[in-house]
Amino acid sequence: MEQDEDQKKLRVTRAEIVSIGTELLLGNIVDTNAAYLAGELPALGINLYWITQVGDNRARLVETLRRALERSDLVLTTGGLGPTEDDITRETIAETLGEAMQVQPELERHLRQLFAGRGWTMPQRNLKQATLIPSAQAILNPRGTAPGWWVEWQGRLLVAMPGPPHEMHRMWQMEVVPRLRPHLGGEIIVSRTVKSFGLGEASVDELLSPLLSSANPSIGVYAKADGVHLRITARAESTEAALGLIAPVEARIRELLGEHVWGTDDDTLEAIVGAMLKARGLALATMESCTGGLLASAITNVAGSSAYFKGGLVTYSNQAKAAWGVAGALIERYGAVSAEVAVDMARAARHSLDADVGIGITGVAGPDPLEGKPPGMVHIAIDLQGRSVVVQGNYPAQRAIVQQRATVAALFQLRKALSLSQ
Repeated sequence: MEQDEDQKKLRVTRAEIVSIGTELLLGNIVDTNAAYLAGELPALGINLYWITQVGDNRARLVETLRRALERSDLVLTTGGLGPTEDDITRETIAETLGEAMQVQPELERHLRQLFAGRGWTMPQRNLKQATLIPSAQAILNPRGTAPGWWVEWQGRLLVAMPGPPHEMHRMWQMEVVPRLRPHLGGEIIVSRTVKSFGLGEASVDELLSPLLSSANPSIGVYAKADGVHLRITARAESTEAALGLIAPVEARIRELLGEHVWGTDDDTLEAIVGAMLKARGLALATMESCTGGLLASAITNVAGSSAYFKGGLVTYSNQAKAAWGVAGALIERYGAVSAEVAVDMARAARHSLDADVGIGITGVAGPDPLEGKPPGMVHIAIDLQGRSVVVQGNYPAQRAIVQQRATVAALFQLRKALSLSQ
């Protein structure tokens, strides 16, 4: 009865994530689990104050867990639930709480059935995955052999989940979140991201300065690979109320940034232009030089892109450009890196692959100048059924950045051209 009362009183508003594994500290893998959970917690009204990474060292992990349990209502661990000797999360939780682990017959039967179903005999070392401490309940793992642990201890909640992301995500969504809901007591936190391109972070910050002092909702300005993102975050008693706070702020951002806004939240430029092309029955072809096929790669990352993408040509040399129909006289007169050649590349791509829309990209990826043109200079042309537009970009003279920015700029200009032609 006392345990039931404790459960009723348990409320979680402050969280810490503890990511376990020496491979994280060595930089061998990126901690995507922590990033995923950090994105999930606000929608539950849980504030995340700490993310800690710790290696497979028992003493340091005990110290980390003790500190986390002292300062947080909810401690989420990922990793260390496997069957090997260096998988020490269970043993360390037991030591931290001063409780003994015991094999649970039901969990053991479940594990043996999993192995038998695959035609295998369960190794003896996997038996540790069937252990619990008195304070722990097992959490079903629909995608692996390692059950999680749900531990309620002295008004704190510790949830141990496996390290493989596909296992952890599923366990979190299907098992952990439903169990967490009765213990939530804070405000709901809702975020909305507005995505823009064509203005630098400082320019966006200046344009939005009247809005940035707002506390609820708050606005964060972030430079990303596909432009500048504005993250609007509101706290309220319900999702609907939070969205009500966000809506007028988003409308004002759109008003201030105008045509530079291209999407929100999970939108990608390649998916947006793909949907626009498909809706209008238009076919696209590309001819790239300095980006080396990155534009075609981005376009084909979208499932179903074969419905509107005819193909991409990488014409890195002047000979390749000429072979696919770019006028040699233009290259000779203006140089390969020029607005005139970009326009002719877009035209040649459209005609060569029998498309309605062509994109041409030519520039200097760097680090050295080319034909007297500085690194980072790029010309991007859009040919939409014979009507051409060309823009020039000047990007930081780092090869990978030039290629990435030019690819995003080409997609943005295509979106703009399609919008204006409707």
